[in-house]
Parts: sequence; C-alpha cells; structure tokens
Amino acid sequence: MDSNKRVYLFQEGTKEMRDLLGGKGANLAEMTQLGLPVPPGFTVTTEACNEYVKLGKFGDGLEEEYLQALAEMEKSIGRRLGDSKNPLLVSVRSGAKFSMPGMMDTVLNLGLNAETLAGLITQTKNERLGYDAFRRFLMMFSDIVLCSVAQRPDGKPLNLERKQFEGLLDEMKEKRGVKQDTELTADDLKELCDQYQALIRTEWGRDFPADPKEQLAMSVEAVFRSWNNKRATDYRNFHHIPHDLGTAVNVQAMVFGNTGEDSGTGVAFTRDVATGEKVIYGEFLINAQGEDVVAGVRTPMKIKQLAEWNAAIDKEFADICEKLEQHYREVMDIEFTIEKGRLFILQCRVGKRTAAAAVKIAVDMVKENLISKEEAVSRIEPVQINQLLLPRFDPDKKAEAIKEDGLLAKGLNASPGAASGLAIFDADKAEELGSKGERVVLVRTETSPDDVHGMLAARGILTARGGATSHAAVVARGLGLPCVAGCEAIRVDEEKRLFKVDGKVIKEMEEISIDGTTGEVFSGSISAIEPDFQKETDLIALLGWADEIRRLGVWANADYPRDAKKAREFGAEGIGLCRTEHMFMEQERLPVVQKMILSSTPEERKKHLDKLLPFQQADFAGIFQAMTGLPVVVRLIDPPLHEFLPGHEELLSRVVELQTELKTKENARLREELEEKQELLKAVESMREANPMLGLRGCRLSILMPEIVEMQTRAILGAAIQVKKEGFDPHVKIMIPLIGHVNELKTVRDKLEAVAKDMLAENGAQIDYKFGTMIEIPRAALTADEVATVAEFFSFGTNDLTQTTFGFSRDDAEGKFLLKYVEDGILSDNPFQTLDATGVGRLMQMAVEAGRKANPSLELGICGEHGGDPRSIQFCNELGLDYVSCSPFRVPIARLAAAQASLKISGPADK
Repeated sequence: MDSNKRVYLFQEGTKEMRDLLGGKGANLAEMTQLGLPVPPGFTVTTEACNEYVKLGKFGDGLEEEYLQALAEMEKSIGRRLGDSKNPLLVSVRSGAKFSMPGMMDTVLNLGLNAETLAGLITQTKNERLGYDAFRRFLMMFSDIVLCSVAQRPDGKPLNLERKQFEGLLDEMKEKRGVKQDTELTADDLKELCDQYQALIRTEWGRDFPADPKEQLAMSVEAVFRSWNNKRATDYRNFHHIPHDLGTAVNVQAMVFGNTGEDSGTGVAFTRDVATGEKVIYGEFLINAQGEDVVAGVRTPMKIKQLAEWNAAIDKEFADICEKLEQHYREVMDIEFTIEKGRLFILQCRVGKRTAAAAVKIAVDMVKENLISKEEAVSRIEPVQINQLLLPRFDPDKKAEAIKEDGLLAKGLNASPGAASGLAIFDADKAEELGSKGERVVLVRTETSPDDVHGMLAARGILTARGGATSHAAVVARGLGLPCVAGCEAIRVDEEKRLFKVDGKVIKEMEEISIDGTTGEVFSGSISAIEPDFQKETDLIALLGWADEIRRLGVWANADYPRDAKKAREFGAEGIGLCRTEHMFMEQERLPVVQKMILSSTPEERKKHLDKLLPFQQADFAGIFQAMTGLPVVVRLIDPPLHEFLPGHEELLSRVVELQTELKTKENARLREELEEKQELLKAVESMREANPMLGLRGCRLSILMPEIVEMQTRAILGAAIQVKKEGFDPHVKIMIPLIGHVNELKTVRDKLEAVAKDMLAENGAQIDYKFGTMIEIPRAALTADEVATVAEFFSFGTNDLTQTTFGFSRDDAEGKFLLKYVEDGILSDNPFQTLDATGVGRLMQMAVEAGRKANPSLELGICGEHGGDPRSIQFCNELGLDYVSCSPFRVPIARLAAAQASLKISGPADK
C-alpha cells in the first residue's frame, strides 16, 4: 500500500482498511470486490482529513489526486462531471471509522448547473426529474456545504438552512393547492429553482457556484470541517472515540430511483433489527430518491412487497442480503436504488438493533455456525442488557406523552428502569400506601437512611439533589428500582407536599412517571413492559457462554434476603457486600437503635443491643439461606451514628414548636414529647461533626463502642449456626470497614475473634468464617503489606477510596462541579462511575501487589459502585482481582463485561 496515497477508487480498497477509508468507504470497496452492483466512486482518506485539520487547508496536491480518481471514474462510466451532453452527477458523503451524529449529511446530485441540467433532461427524457434533482441539490448544498465553508459579505454566518428552502417549497404547494412534493409539475419545480437561486444570491452576495469542480472542492472541505463540529466532538467524548481518527469522504456516481414507475429506492436490514427474527426487514418507495424514505414525504412499502412489484429484483436483492450477511457475519443495513429496472447497492454497514434483537441475533448466529461463542459475547454492549432486565416504558406511549407536553424535566439517570405511580413526599406515607398495593414514586429533595423503608415500598425514586453515587442512587440500584436523581429543575416542597417545575405544580397523590434509564420525568402514567429473566432464554444462553470465558468472579451487593435471591437468579457467585446498617432502619427497629445510641453506659447500650440481635440474626439467616454454598461478606456498621437520628434542624424546629405550645397550656403528653426531643437534640448536637464522612464511623466507631460490632458478630454467627442445622451451607466473611492503620484492624479483629470463638464453643458448632477489611482509605492501600498480615481478604471500597484520593465530597462534587469537569475535559470520566485508573487505580495496584506479596492466599475483590461498570471491570481484570461485586440488577452486565475483559474487548462497538 502506498503510504502517500490519499485517494482510493472503490476497487482498490477492502473492508480491512476502515482506519484509512472510514467505515462507509471500506464497505463500498469490499462490496465492489465482491462483484456487487455498486455505482463506481472513490474515497478521500482520513489521513487527508487530519492533514486539513492540521493545516487549515487541503494538503499539497490533494485536489489533483482526487481529480485523477474522478477521471478514472468518468472513463469507466462513460460520463463526465460538467459535460453538458452526457453529465456525470455524484453524491458526496462523510464516513468516519465509527458512525457518529454531527458529521456532514449527504449531498446528492452534485455537478448540476444550467448546462448539465439540460443534458440530464435530454438524457433521461424527464424534465420533471431534472428540475427536482436540481431543486434538491440547491437546498442540500446550501444547507450542508455553504453554511459550513462560506459566509455573508458582512462576515456573519449564512442563513441558508434547509428550513428556508422548505418554506419556499411549502408556499409553492399551497399556491398550487397540492399536498405532496410529487404533485408539483416540472414548471413548478423550475420556478422553485429560480427562487432558491435568488435566495442564495441575496444571502451570500454571489451566484450559486456553477463549476462542478468548485462544488466538489467545497463539499470535500465541508466534510473535513464537520469532523470537529460540536455535535461530533461531544459524541466522541461521550463514547471515548479518539479525536485524531479523522473522517473520509466518499464520492460516488449518482443513480436515480425517481426516473419512473420502474425505479425506486429503499433501506433494508438482513434481519429484523427490532426482534432479531431471520427475515429481511425494511422499506422502499417507487419513483423516489433516497432521502424520501427517511423524510417521510410518502408512506413507504414494506420490503416484503418488493416481490409483488418486481420478482426478479426481489430475488436479486435477497441473494445480495444473504451474500453480505455470510461475508460480514453480521446483520447488515443496506441502502439500495433501482434505476430503470436495474438494482444498485449504495452502501452497507453493520445494522443498529434493539437489545433484544442483538442478543437473539448473536445466539442464532452461533447456532448457524456463522460466528463463535466468543464473538457472540464480544458483540453485545454490556449496558444493553439493562433493557431486557428492567421495566421499560412502551415506546409508543412514551412518544405520545412527549407529544402531549407530558415531559416535565430531565435529571440524572441514576438507576435504570421505568415506573409510574402516585407522587408521595415522605417515606412513612410511601410505606403505608405501598403496603396496600398502591404504586408510589417517592419524591424527596434528597434521601437519607431514614427513608429506606419508604424506598423499599416505592416503585421509583425522584430527587431534586444528589448524583450518581448519592444515597438515593446507590440504594435504588441495589433494590433494582428506577431512580432519577439531581433533577434540579424541580423545586420540592416537602411541607406542602408538592413540587414545582417550569410553572407547573404536581401535588401529592397525582400520578407521575420516571425513566431511570434516560433521566426523564413525566406527568401522568405511562404503561410499562415488565421483564421476566427466566423467559430470556437467549440471554441466559449468552451469559452461560460468558461464564465459560471469564476469569473474574461476579458477586453482588445485597442487604436483604430478597436482593440475595434476585442476585443468585441473575448468576451472582456470592455476596460481596451486605450492609448491616440498612437493617437498623426498619420501622420497628429504629426506636431501639436510637435508644441504644442515647445510652449513657455500655451496660445500658448492651441491653438495647440484645433486643436488636434477634432482628439482625433473622436477616442474616435469610441471606445465608438464599446464598447457601456461596460466600457472603457482611460489613460491620459503617456510617456515623447521627444518621440513625432525626436531622438537627427538624428536631430543633419541633422543640421550639413544643415549647411555644406549652407556654399557652400545660399538657402531659406534649411535655413528655418535649423531654424526649430535647434528649435527642442534645445527643445529635453532641455527635455533630465538621466532616462526618471522615469522622466517627467505621472501625473507629467499633473501637469506641465495641458492643455494637460484638452484637453483630454474634448475630452473624448465630444465623450461620441456625441455618447450618437446617441443612444450609453458610460461607461467612466478616468485613471491618474504614481502616487506615493495621492496628485499627488488629484491635477490632482480636476482640471479635474472641466473641466468635466463645459463640462457637457455646453452641458446639463448626462454622468456617474469615475476617477481612475494606480498602477505602489511601493509607490502607499504601500500607497493604502490613494490613494483609491481619486480614484474610481485601475488598476495595472504591466509592470512598475515590472520595478520599481526589479529596472530593461525592454528593457535593456531582452536584456542583464534576459535570463541568467532564464537559471541559478536565476529567475524561466521572470518577465515581468509572474507576480513575491512573490515580485511584494506582493505589489499588500497589495494594494488590504488596498485599499478595505479604499474604499469597489473600482474596481480593471490589464492592464499590464501579463493580458494575464495564470499563472498571476491564481494569479489575487486568489488576488480577478475584471478583467484582455490584448491585443485583447489574450482575448480568458484570458477567458479560468480565468475559469481554478476558477477551480483551475494548473501544466502541462496531455498530
């Protein structure tokens, strides 16, 4: 291959040359090599684009090079660009390696001017076709090319957008009393062409360029310029596509589908991309140009009607579809045109498809021996699986809601899925209504652990504040509930039980709908499609193949037996994080927890803890039963104790209210409540910290109040002893959180080891258990060799490790500046969603290497939210971790992503 060559005729390329020819150019070249009826043409390479971006102009000799290719093309067709008697017309299309929005749209009929128009009319014997082609060209070239490369005489941008021309077209149709473009006569279209040229002259200050070679040069430049427009740049940033790939330019001879009733144009897929069924799927129009199919100017015919119109064409097209699918071993999206009874293939590419279709097609192609299991696994984007496992709105009903102005606002898509229900503004009422079978959506300014009982009863959660790792988002993902967080457009008034948005008021008990996959919030109810994992036989087969391929274990974060059962159903191989504090938030337990916190002596505290022990033991027993034979990692109490008490402002406000009421009249019940609230307020004030997330919590709390974790250890082992007697096989791992120094771990572990041994001795029981720790403080990672001598396993708590490494307060950062950091390129990703491999990841790497060196049998996992993120899973696989742990509904995603990590799948999907 000539390294200096910047222009390739279609017959000179292959599908392997995507980097150089772009996806479109490589496929046109490949189809030409296959002998398919492709109109001839050439491709200007991505390297020529990068040269233009660097220099701000064409590289030396580029114009001569593509004109030489044009001459070769003219010779093969027997027509010439600009020839008044036998004119060649061409289309110009952009084509990067990866398909992306924002790139320059197609220009058709390039090469037309007054002389070539006359030649086209003579050649086709169709005056209407000629003027219709010229009208379209004037509009496309002005909107797509002139607006990009030219400007008004005063230096301002040109106002020659498509809508200006469509306005003139609508006026002409109204004047003639017709509804369809096709009803306009040749004379009407001729007049319209004159109007279009007058508009261009007025706006640009010069005549429309008549020289076809100037038209071509301007079009190639417009394609190059479109590479760096905002839409294309934003898309590449979002999908992590490099900015230095450049785009190719494809110049192809025009064929006309609008030459009469024996001509037509269409778009088809080699399989049904909605369902995955093995039938050709698409549409076509008789006597039309390509853009008419997508523009919706006429209702197209289904592809199955092609046989009725022309059986020979239908047979030829079906054979081409089969040939392309067998050759590419993929579902192909094909654009075709029929000119005077002759079929031409204009382009093909890998067809975009729904998640359901993607899975079915991959599995079917393995059964057909078209692709391997490894290829099937590598073709599905892990996040697509969400669409199959969670409720989703009926697309037609959602579109109706948007059309009827039902879209209220858009927040952060914090937890996927869809839900409709009554807007409820406090957790108690949500629990009350939910227990009666009512569908409710819990709406809060932000949630706290106090709201968990209401969240458990809700169908979805909407918050005005908070990010992707806020309390609402994390709990919702763990429960498999849809959640829209940080929806700052809404103003929640919890006292008046309503929220306001854009002049509208939604009151309590009014229905709303939230889409946690997109972040959209709607008024009213939208019907949803409910999934059933057991019926997803193709997905189950695909995930089975993924399990054969992956090295990395996939566990789940689950706090309740129902979550553990769901995780196991989805294929989890253990519980990597069971948070005990959520069990304290149940309504009947919270008062006991609060009395325990308010206890003034260890003895009094132990009395209340003894009441909590049976509750905790029952919870653990349920989880051990659900996960029999598999490991369960139970994290001892982690959050600061003030989280189990009412908020300071709420308490202070109630104390003032009660004091005011008691000034007017004495009341024994109010006096008792006041004393209780004052005692609570005193406790809350004594526990207030400047930065509670770095204060008295985790192992620090265990050292100062050892009675709490001693009770939890007895509950854990008591549950294990109980279920073992019932015939279950518990695998117990006890995790001590937030250690920064090995002596913290040693202090807590030594006390709990003594409790465990006593417990087992009292019961004459044998239970295998291990003690480990979370690595979530940088110092713990830096001293992992010391920590590993005391811990039997490490679990990286990447949420807090990211907070403490960056020095970010997670909720504040996501609400205030992180989005701008990502938008401005300061950070490539939100580090709370995708692991920061160079910073946080470096600490993890040091901990893995030092920990394993000090303790070769050390088990290593991750239990932060990153455990369900495909790119973070790739990093964990490279790091050599033993497992990742994520919310139950992300387990299938993690299984697939772990397999792709083993296959070293990376970069955007070729879809």
